[in-house]
Amino acid sequence: MTDFPTTNPHIAHTLLSRAHSPDTATQQFTERIKQKPLFLRPTSPSASDNRSRRRLHKLRKKEYFRRHQRPQPLSAREKRSSGLYDLPQEECKYAIFQGLHTLWISYMQEILDLSATGKTGVLTPASHGAKLVSADYHGAEVEVVRSRSFGRVGLKGIVVRDTKFTFVIVTAKDEVKTIPKEHTVFRFTVPLPMSEESAAGKEDSQGTEVSNTPKPLVFELHGSQFENRPVDRANKKFKWRNVDYL
Repeated sequence: MTDFPTTNPHIAHTLLSRAHSPDTATQQFTERIKQKPLFLRPTSPSASDNRSRRRLHKLRKKEYFRRHQRPQPLSAREKRSSGLYDLPQEECKYAIFQGLHTLWISYMQEILDLSATGKTGVLTPASHGAKLVSADYHGAEVEVVRSRSFGRVGLKGIVVRDTKFTFVIVTAKDEVKTIPKEHTVFRFTVPLPMSEESAAGKEDSQGTEVSNTPKPLVFELHGSQFENRPVDRANKKFKWRNVDYL
């Protein structure tokens, strides 16, 4: 005679049998447990899936706004092929951009609150740091004073293009140089506006005319802390940071 293994009763049916009659226990087990659907929650996505989903959402949002712009902007490839950012060689002359440099000096004197009356306040990082950070440097005459590439030290010219990572300058010899901002310190000066008394000058005891021209303001710009576009610089907030000197 062969003994067939008997199936073990469900633990829920066993517990119900202890509290109810056999018929009631069987009915409740069938209706509330055996025939009740089990809803399973999907497995939580991994970090890479969330990152892909956010990236896809960002691309779709960008494509939506680009599609609804009128007129539609040019892509980066179309801008390069059209020569939008190219500087004509025959127009890259130092003498041509000296007028732009003169306008830039007036612009910097205005944002730094420099008056021609000689009543110039004290310039501090707290009061004028934000203005210098958000300023436009197209037309500034900069000079490389420190750099990890010794061949760039001493280069001086007027900025004709200010990109996120480079300064494009025109030197006094009508040469176009592209200087990376990273690990480079630039120096530029802002002359103080001259009053009528300063322009006229004074005479010393011997009757010799002595120039009363005030010394210009000298600033140093750390390129590694200045890697942003001019359009993004307008709303940039000034923050104190530790600077690693070269």
